[in-house]
Amino acid sequence: MSVHKIDEKSSSEGSTDFAPELKTEPISLTEPTLRDYLIYASVSRSNETKPSDAQIEVEHARKTEHQRELDQARRALRTATWVSVFFLITTDILGPFNAPFAFSQVGYVPGAVLYVVMGGVACFTGLQLWKLFCRLDSHEFPVKTYGDLGERIFGKEFKHFCTVLQSLQLIINVGVICLSNAQSLEQLAANHQFCFSVSVLIWAIVGMCLGQVRSLQKYGFFANSAVWLNLLIIFTSMGFVAHSPPNFAAALTSLGQSEGPVQTAKFVSLPLFDKVNGIMQMVFAYGGAMIFPEFLAEMRRPMDFWKGMICAQLLICTAYLMYGLFVYSFQGQFTLPLAYQGVSKQSWQDVGNVFALITGIIAAGLYGNIGIKVAYYSIIEDWFKGPALTSRTGRFIWTVMVFIYWSLAFVVGSAIPQMKIAAAGLIAEDSLAIGDVIDANTPSKDPGDTWMQWSRWKRGFFGGTWYYNLFNLILFLASLSMACLGMYGSGTAIKATFQLEGAATSFGCRSPV
Repeated sequence: MSVHKIDEKSSSEGSTDFAPELKTEPISLTEPTLRDYLIYASVSRSNETKPSDAQIEVEHARKTEHQRELDQARRALRTATWVSVFFLITTDILGPFNAPFAFSQVGYVPGAVLYVVMGGVACFTGLQLWKLFCRLDSHEFPVKTYGDLGERIFGKEFKHFCTVLQSLQLIINVGVICLSNAQSLEQLAANHQFCFSVSVLIWAIVGMCLGQVRSLQKYGFFANSAVWLNLLIIFTSMGFVAHSPPNFAAALTSLGQSEGPVQTAKFVSLPLFDKVNGIMQMVFAYGGAMIFPEFLAEMRRPMDFWKGMICAQLLICTAYLMYGLFVYSFQGQFTLPLAYQGVSKQSWQDVGNVFALITGIIAAGLYGNIGIKVAYYSIIEDWFKGPALTSRTGRFIWTVMVFIYWSLAFVVGSAIPQMKIAAAGLIAEDSLAIGDVIDANTPSKDPGDTWMQWSRWKRGFFGGTWYYNLFNLILFLASLSMACLGMYGSGTAIKATFQLEGAATSFGCRSPV
């Protein structure tokens, strides 16, 4: 393999170099600094731009031929393209079936405005994650999870904090999908002919089988299928809703709404916690960005991620608005959290439920795959210094973790049958991006301070474009406020729903629909 060495004066197409002053002999970086991460990331992006050309190396850390072969092997494992990422993101985020319920909680005007605003924020924060990944990930120091980004900037403790929150989010996501699929199965069974908790357990077992797949690239076909099936559900259920009265029985059980005329409004007058839950459904609708680093980690060219992400966000926002406005116009206050279950004719319910079972388990498999990888990298490899995931022993440990993970998802779904209504508030996430703390043009002048010193905070907030940093700070504080409101709304909604006559109970056999 041909090699081209760089020093701090060299540059390459499509990248920014952050090389430090060269040393005359090779060294091993056991505790790399933030500047080291930037240097190696710059080199990796340059090598990805023209993989057939001579590979660039940092001269003060020259590699042996064996190390170069390992780098080549790592690059070979990154096979996903931006088209694959488009389908993965759409599978991850596209779930417009709660959009009509969100409109029923806030009304036409707030619903339409907030879906567009939330979509814009989701796109902005997705681009932030993409930028951070490209500037901090390298073949020598790969970014594998969302928590790795936090570690690069704030240290190990912040990585563990991010990992715990992300793991909690993904387990709840998988539990909610198991719950949704169980509700679909109950409707298919016609009038709840077997125990609801058993329905949840069935999908947890299916997930345990699907979870044996380790590579996201192998999910490409399934993700592609899930996108088209979701769109098919959207258009068929829109036709069904237009020719069917609401499912009054399910609305009474799930929402406490008695049969009556359909009512819609520009602005809805409901208790605060109901409105908060409606808004949280919109947050939840775009709430898959925390697994973007996992998608990026398996891309052949991470710099192309923005193409798939923006295309996916445009499709998702359009689907949410179109589907939400249409179904709410026909079903009003009787709109269910899973809109395709809101038609009264059993055969039409069955069509939506069958397709939703397929797309739901694919999405759950995707979340489970990411969640288990996060746990494996953090617990097995980081804490216990265990074997790599690709090893034979790693395969065995992965299998055990799959069973544990899906068992926890079953507990979440069966313990709180009303989780679908309130899940959004429990998974509300916040994003923070701090400005550059190292001047890209003068890497040798890194002062070497830490986050414990005011000089770094000052440089981060007031260096470069201060108004961009101010916007990020306001967005962060607004996200924290939304998270607190979401926890209040979800807790109040769960309590109110449990108190309804005939409501489903924890680990019980009564269905919530």
